[in-house]
Amino acid sequence: MFATFRANAQDRCGTMELLNLRFTKQPSLKIMFDQRELRLKEVIRQRTIAGKTLKTNAQVTIPVVFHVVLSRQTQVTDAQIMAQLDTINKDYAGLNGSASRIPSYFRSLFGQSGIQFCLAQRTPDDAPSTGIVRYTTTRSSFDYTTNQVKHAESGGADAWDTDKYLNIWICDLSGGTLGYATFPDDGVKDEQGVAIDYGSLPGGNVTNYNEGKTLTHEIGHYFNLYHIWGDDNGNCTGTDEVDDTPNQSNSTGTCPAGVVTDRCTPNAPGIMYQNYMDYTSDGCLSMFTKMQVARMEAAFTTYRSLLSLSNGCTPVDVKNKDASLKSIRQPAQRICTNTLTPQVTLVNKGKETLTSVIIHAAIDNGTVQDFTWTGSLATYAETSVNLSSLTTVEGNHVLSIYTSNPNGAADEDTSNDGQSLDLIYYKPFNTPVSESFEGLFPPQGWDIVNQDASSTWEKTTSAAKTGSASVRIANFGNEVVGQKDYLRSPTVTIAGTDSAFVSFQVAAATYTNPSAQGNVWDTLQVLISTDCGQTYTSIYKKWGSDLVTRSTATRSAFTPTVNEWRREEINISNYIAQGEVLIAFLNTNGNENDIFLDDINIRTVTVNPNLKEAGFLVSPNPTSGLVSVQFYPHPEELKSVSIYNVAGEKVAEKVITGEVGSNVYDFNLTYYPAGLYIVKAEFKDRVLTKKIIKN
Repeated sequence: MFATFRANAQDRCGTMELLNLRFTKQPSLKIMFDQRELRLKEVIRQRTIAGKTLKTNAQVTIPVVFHVVLSRQTQVTDAQIMAQLDTINKDYAGLNGSASRIPSYFRSLFGQSGIQFCLAQRTPDDAPSTGIVRYTTTRSSFDYTTNQVKHAESGGADAWDTDKYLNIWICDLSGGTLGYATFPDDGVKDEQGVAIDYGSLPGGNVTNYNEGKTLTHEIGHYFNLYHIWGDDNGNCTGTDEVDDTPNQSNSTGTCPAGVVTDRCTPNAPGIMYQNYMDYTSDGCLSMFTKMQVARMEAAFTTYRSLLSLSNGCTPVDVKNKDASLKSIRQPAQRICTNTLTPQVTLVNKGKETLTSVIIHAAIDNGTVQDFTWTGSLATYAETSVNLSSLTTVEGNHVLSIYTSNPNGAADEDTSNDGQSLDLIYYKPFNTPVSESFEGLFPPQGWDIVNQDASSTWEKTTSAAKTGSASVRIANFGNEVVGQKDYLRSPTVTIAGTDSAFVSFQVAAATYTNPSAQGNVWDTLQVLISTDCGQTYTSIYKKWGSDLVTRSTATRSAFTPTVNEWRREEINISNYIAQGEVLIAFLNTNGNENDIFLDDINIRTVTVNPNLKEAGFLVSPNPTSGLVSVQFYPHPEELKSVSIYNVAGEKVAEKVITGEVGSNVYDFNLTYYPAGLYIVKAEFKDRVLTKKIIKN
């Protein structure tokens, strides 16, 4: 009874239901998918015109890691996993024996992909691997809607780097679901991959669905294929976005024979129940179509091409003596003192237990400092090591650290001995700090934090508010939603001043209609840090219609005109007591359109001590003609400033209507007679006066 329940066709795949749940929780994801579909179709069209296929031009082999997450590991054997790998390789290459059973009327549509799969031969840390990793869990089963199988903290297994490996979780899925997959960019990056029920493996216990075709089907989703019937509940209005698959009213849950028609395709040759993206029993599944292959290969090239750069299929050559420097943990990219104490992660990648190694460190081409580490580090174990302090001078530098002499002998693999870090050190700048990006980029004292090493802030001469250059971040062409990139100012001294401000010019547009609801927007934040960039506070955050300077959707890369800029100013006076601040401009990508910045200015205002004490000052006094009337603090509810002669006649006046925009009002008495004058400031609730002498 259990096996029969699990074999129901409607329960086989949870991918589309999971995607629709995500659309419900995040409506903007649906908008993004619709936009992406238009772009992908154009890529497919161009590939088809050019005759490009991975099968003939550039076959790729993708490293696969199977995470076996079961309470009883004996439920799945390594032999079953090897048979499953063989199945997907034959299915995607079109070399499965069942392909010969494709009916003659569909044979011209039969597609063969150039995508192949190998068991991972190394871990993300370059340790040897079989590509099969077993985790004994206390959970009896996993629900596909929670993705708990993909996280160790919930009894599952954490993904390996999803840019380098196709992660496949084998587990006991609850509710009769046999598998589910992620579409490109449909959720959290570390959940990308496929999960299948262990009973669907070759030789598994799910009757009619135990020949390994579930994984073939789910990997199709992973490469952006939809169900062949379009998931429209039999309405004949849905689509799988593929031109050479017949319309189909619903899924097939048995193993038919001959021509099968339905109300969506009532005429022969009928529906293509032999297609891997149907729910037909495993024994009847035998093909992808040519356009399905084109769609998968276009999706691979567009969204998952990093997999082709992975070395996961290459076995590790383990040497006897091999000390490796995994990373430089400290310092950070930005340092605010001229002394630093490097911290590194040391890994033993050799067969011998590592008991000693020399670690060398230098800044730029300066003096190399040596540090001897001793201990006991087993093969592929790692440890953190604090090195001796180094000193540097102002500027942009490269910290280089490398190892030598493991266990007193030559290192047999020097390719993994060293790491380097670009770092920046400048003493705090005095205000004002003004930057229009006309010269070197990044400017002196500025830096960029680009943790994903993808597109980031760049100088451009395509648009500017002033001069000929500005900075831009190209969100239009960046489809990896959520990437964060920081453009950071020098540390700036604002201590001892009366007020401080950050101003800048911004230009932005969207790809989507700015009034759309629930969309994932590009977001621009201005952050302030008082601890050299270790922590930040957001002082400005705008997106969508609040951010844009062009009110209409722009379907090409945005380039602003001179009138499509807006000046923003932020009061940071509350941070004066902190003494030194760093300002960061943070872009969070929503794959909308490009954002430009120009004329960034960090400035302070110091008030005349006499003005601060009096609150109302007229200077110079006496004057030869020019007079400045100043107020401190800002003169809220000021109505007018007037000057009268000794006869009580008004000789000059400035009337303020609406919001008070300034605390300084200038007059010119050059052409008036010498003598005594009265300056009168009239507020809503009071009047202030000062005497002034004109020479």
